[in-house]
Amino acid sequence: MIGFLVRASIVVGAAYYSKRLGVWGSPEESEKLYNQLKESVRPHAKELEKKLPFEIPALPETGEARFLAKHYYNEGVKSTFHFIEMLPCYTGQLMHKAKVEFEKFATPPSPSTEK
Repeated sequence: MIGFLVRASIVVGAAYYSKRLGVWGSPEESEKLYNQLKESVRPHAKELEKKLPFEIPALPETGEARFLAKHYYNEGVKSTFHFIEMLPCYTGQLMHKAKVEFEKFATPPSPSTEK
């Protein structure tokens, strides 16, 4: 129960904080926030680049990031609804497997023929 409350608190806090930052605001507010984050990450990325043996790709432009966010959001929604659509089938398969396993336990083992 406590684990659930902690997870729920984290989700509510993240939603509240992201709303306050402007993630869920107008496109202009979201773009402004993205650009601020990009500028604040840039010095850290430069330091990290010096220490890594490979090149870090550039952060995506605002339009590209918006496209990717929409794309992955839509894919998540489609996958969620596909799972919900298939839930009765998955439940039926699970119940069938459970029934077969319980029947195995319920039937006594057959006597083996020894030579």
